[in-house]
Amino acid sequence: MTDTLTITKAQKSKIDQVDFSNLAFGSIFTDHMFVCEYKDGSWQTPEIKPYGPLEMDPASKVFHYGQAVFEGMKAYKDDNGDIFMFRPEENFNRINKSSERLAMPAFDKDYFFDGLNTLLNLDKDWIKPGEGNSLYIRPFVIATENGVLASPSTEYKFVIICAPAQSYYSGKVRVLFADHYSRSADGGVGFAKAAGNYAAQFYPTELAKEKGYNQVVWTDASTHEYLEEAGTMNVFFRVNDTLITAPTSDRILDGITRKSLIELARSQGINVEVRPVKVSEIVEAAENGSLKEMFGAGTAAVISVISGFTHKDKQFDLPDLDDAYAPKLKKQLTELQANRAEDPFGWRYEVPAIEV
Repeated sequence: MTDTLTITKAQKSKIDQVDFSNLAFGSIFTDHMFVCEYKDGSWQTPEIKPYGPLEMDPASKVFHYGQAVFEGMKAYKDDNGDIFMFRPEENFNRINKSSERLAMPAFDKDYFFDGLNTLLNLDKDWIKPGEGNSLYIRPFVIATENGVLASPSTEYKFVIICAPAQSYYSGKVRVLFADHYSRSADGGVGFAKAAGNYAAQFYPTELAKEKGYNQVVWTDASTHEYLEEAGTMNVFFRVNDTLITAPTSDRILDGITRKSLIELARSQGINVEVRPVKVSEIVEAAENGSLKEMFGAGTAAVISVISGFTHKDKQFDLPDLDDAYAPKLKKQLTELQANRAEDPFGWRYEVPAIEV
């Protein structure tokens, strides 16, 4: 822990008020949060304090020009009470990459990891062991300078909050292939975890839900001929015995679960192709029976199985397979994350025990 990190503990925990067997994702938060201010050209003394409201001026630039980025991470507790995270340095690098795209300052690595390790030790009782249980971690950065001049802020707030979690999606989902709205465009901010990316998805996703679908599979903005992401997740297609997923670009998020699944699948001899995926190719594969599986991949859901899709009013159902890749890969990845299996890749990060 850095000497400059200040800690103010909550007077009383609210953990006894929480039903951990009935958690709505991202609605209950732990006792503490990490906060660090950026002003006068540098990050100030970071602090951990009781979770609570932030006081913001109505003219804060985040409200007017949308300078806001975030990450999604998870912590797990094994049966010995040890705490682990999954590839957290990837999240640290990505939030700084997102910040750079929105003209926001990079965050300090020592502050990030010291603050996160200390926060997880303070709120370790909120991390429950057992299959499906985790602590969802949400780091985010917002512009806090007052003023409505259209220019980058000179002041920011970096915050980390945590929420106990179970499985994000339950059951299979049906999706609609987008042919009008777009998630992102060439030269834009699609690769960044910028808050505005998600706000722009809400309206077309609500339209899809009104038609009975759970999510939208986004296509490229120029032609709508190529499949790119599924809702807020990367997307995989299994054609015969080959897994296919789109390459990352300035339109597609470099998902940590995505890149891990690619490496995990290849390590088991599964053929994985990372290349542009045409809508027409997947429709044809569904028609001739060679499309075996579709699934989304992301931190919250890990893997979310897609049971069928619709394109231009034509519906396609996917088969139920005894040898499906999705459940096997999900089980292997989650067991690795939670220290219930070997980690030949070196992805698992053990949170050091800290007296706080």
